[in-house]
Formats: sequence, C-alpha cells, structure tokens
Amino acid sequence: ANKSGLDLFYGGYPITPASDILHYLAQYKNFGVKTFQAEDEIAGVVSAIGAAFAGDLAITATSGPGVALKSEALGLAVITELPLVLVNVQRGGPSTGLPTKTEQSDLNQAIFGRNGEAPMVVLAAATPADCFMMAYEACRIALKYMIPVILLSDGYIANGSEPWKIPEMDSLPEIKTQIIKKKNGFAPYDHNNAELARPWALPGTPGMEHRVGGLEKWEETGHVSYDPENHQKMVELRQEKVDVIAKDLAPAKLFGKESGDILVLGWGGTHGAIRSAVENAQNNGMSVSHLHLRHLNPLPLNLGEKLVKFQKVLIAELNMGQLATIIRSKFLVDAVSLNKIQGKPFTQTEIFNKITELVKGA
Repeated sequence: ANKSGLDLFYGGYPITPASDILHYLAQYKNFGVKTFQAEDEIAGVVSAIGAAFAGDLAITATSGPGVALKSEALGLAVITELPLVLVNVQRGGPSTGLPTKTEQSDLNQAIFGRNGEAPMVVLAAATPADCFMMAYEACRIALKYMIPVILLSDGYIANGSEPWKIPEMDSLPEIKTQIIKKKNGFAPYDHNNAELARPWALPGTPGMEHRVGGLEKWEETGHVSYDPENHQKMVELRQEKVDVIAKDLAPAKLFGKESGDILVLGWGGTHGAIRSAVENAQNNGMSVSHLHLRHLNPLPLNLGEKLVKFQKVLIAELNMGQLATIIRSKFLVDAVSLNKIQGKPFTQTEIFNKITELVKGA
C-alpha cells in the first residue's frame, strides 16, 4: 500500500485457517489500514470490490468454502477489470472438510472455479517467509494490470514459521497503478497499452463518469453489449490480459542440473519436503532436480523447455493430481503424480522413496 500510494482495505469473514490475516491487519489502523468484518463471505468480497472501485488496494481472504461463496463476485471483478487480491489459505475439503488440516486441493477452483470464461491470475507462496513477497507480487500484478489475483497459501504454511528478514522499502519492486486524472481522450475500457490494462478512473473525478457492472460491455466505452462478435472479442481479451503477464514473470529456475533423469515439480507448501528429498537423492548420486512454481496462471514462459530436458517429471502435491493434469494438458508431458490427501504434509522420506523407485525403474 505504501509503495503504491494507496490505502489498504481488507474486507473479509472469519474462517479457519485464514482468520489470522484479519486479526493482524486490524492492529495496523495507525498505518491507515481499514479492516471490515462482514456478515458473510459474499459481503466480504463485494466490499473489497467496492473499495477497489473507489481506489484502494483491496484485499480479501478466506479458505476453500469461502472461495466457493465468493465465486460469482470474483467473476464480477474479472468483467469489471478491477484490481483485487484474494488470499486462499487452503484446508482439507470438500464442503466443511478438515478445517484445521492442510491440503492443496483448491488449485482447480482458483484457475477454473467461476461461471463462464473468467480467467484470473493465480500465485502460490512456498514457505512462511515467502508469503510476504508473494503477497507483494499479487498486489503488484493486480494494480499494474487491473486484474483480480488469487494467492494460494495452505494450512501448513499458515501455521508454520521461519526466520524472516524484514526487507528495506527501497529494495522492493516498484508498484505501478493505472489511476488517471486527465480526462483527455478518456474511455473506461481502453486497453491500448502493453499491459492491456484499462484506466483506473476513480469515482468523483470530473469528466470520468462511467458504467461498471456484470453485464458484457463494449470495449472502450463500457456500455452494455449483447453483440455476438464483441462478446467473443472481450472473452479473448480477458484471457489475453492473463497471458500477457507471463512476459513480466521471473523465469523458472531449477535446483540442481538443467537436465537429468528426474525433475520433481511442486508448488505451495510442499517446498521444504521436496527440496530435502531432492538434496538427499543428489547426495546419493541420483540425477534429480527440483523446480518449484510460484506462478500457476500464467505459468513461466520457460517452463516447457525446462520440463523436456528430463527423462521423467514427478509432481508431488497434496491433492489428486490437479497440477499434474494441467502440466500434462499444456505441455504433453507424461508426468508421474505423487499424491497425499490425509490432511498432513509430505515427509521428505515419502518423496525420496518415490524418487528412488522411479530411478530404479528408469
């Protein structure tokens, strides 16, 4: 909020294991942080959308059941192209599931879980200390590209801790906003820029009155449109708004050699167990590397070229293979899944044993 020059607004509803975000932000009113505990999940997200419309850095947080309730409003954030950050601290599902246990089973929900073609940016923190930079990255992308962003955490990360050095403000990346104050040539849905970001015209700015809402709209004017060709154009544009962000992401980096027998691919809170297992395998002479994804939609531009340099790709995740399905479909890689759905994180031994099994079977 400081780097963007905006006030921070948090609108949410208490839910395990995401409630601590509201608890902590409520302590920082002296920094101008505004927190609002809504009557339900829907009110939490729509209050944040209203704050985004008004020009705040707008945040909401929840867990899987809350994301389900927020899904229609998230589609509204997509079609109105407003900057919003939703933090999903994942827990065991479905339904009420395992509220106090960890899981990674909301990836499909984050990427696909809205009616219609409603693409959103999806990021994931890897460790407790990584949460700050990934939250910062989520805000940077939302504000620069005028787009809603989902940041995935999980119960294991949320209830974990590690030493973390508070960064110097000057070391943090610039946060660009699309706020405009000059009405010359103003069109509320003008996407004629590299970010494909529409201008952020704050309510009350003279000469910048415009319509927002959930109905399809003409590009540039934002007026309601039922034109078939325009609808296709706008659907494709909203997907392109996500795709273009890939050019702005750090390239995927490997831990280990650039090619070999096995690449272990992971995301989210599995980082520590995977890294320890891969280090163990390397110390035992196995040709194994590790790649951990923090950007899940869009994926890093160089991911495909990294994957094809290994004989086998092992994807370890705390679900039934959601990332594996995406990787197989996007890159035609015959990935091997290692899945655990017990409400508990992986042990490094479980991953090491699977690596050993694949190496012996190669």
